[in-house]
Amino acid sequence: MRIHQYERLWLIGAMVLIVGFIVTITYGAVGLGITMVDDQEATLPPDDIDDDERFADPRVEQVGEDEYEAYVVAMTFIYQPDPIEVPANSEVTFYVTSRDVIHSFTVVGTNTNTMVIPGEVSVMTVEFDEPGEYGVVCNEYCGSGHHDMEGELIVHPEDEFTLTELAVDAPESVAPGDDVELEATIDNGLLEDLDVTLEAEIGDETFEEDVTVAGDGSETVTITVDGEELGEGDHDWTISVDDETESGSVTVGDEEDGGDDS
Repeated sequence: MRIHQYERLWLIGAMVLIVGFIVTITYGAVGLGITMVDDQEATLPPDDIDDDERFADPRVEQVGEDEYEAYVVAMTFIYQPDPIEVPANSEVTFYVTSRDVIHSFTVVGTNTNTMVIPGEVSVMTVEFDEPGEYGVVCNEYCGSGHHDMEGELIVHPEDEFTLTELAVDAPESVAPGDDVELEATIDNGLLEDLDVTLEAEIGDETFEEDVTVAGDGSETVTITVDGEELGEGDHDWTISVDDETESGSVTVGDEEDGGDDS
């Protein structure tokens, strides 16, 4: 059977398109390290989110070498946490749920995209090889502020990524003869030990201390300043570790002037 030249060209073109579609689908499903949404995840009623240990504090956790889990809550019209921060050359499993209505979790510029349904948890595993910044948007109409619902995903270079958190317990006021004590607690969310320098300033006093925090652990440093040396009045304080900073003020004064210990 003789096939016309143009028919032969159409057949070849159609075969090329079919092969291209197959290669594209295979690369998107396998090459980018993205798994399909897991429909076996347990349900989670929106009213129970605040009592669920995964989603009560939306965050990123390290669970293995180059393996992380991100717990994300979508609600009108924001994502928590925002930004979501992960390191390059890592595998991240996203667990996403909704607090109110149907949303989507779509990372712009990638094929990371899932519907987020109240009462359910969407699960996706994604590999991020290169540093970069990506927008996170909602592709499901969710109300009057839908067009403003966006977040950010930041992929940091490996050597710049930390999961360090700083919390400071400080009094609001002390009597003139009492010491001012600031307790700084450093949490290390990474599995390897963390070496940091804690810097503190209160009034005219400055402090610096090197601290090692065990992997997936915490360390508390107490800074003590003589209240008499500070003098009566209000004194600002600042404590910094890596990119984390906490600040406040303490009043040194008589109790009759409102200076109760806290």
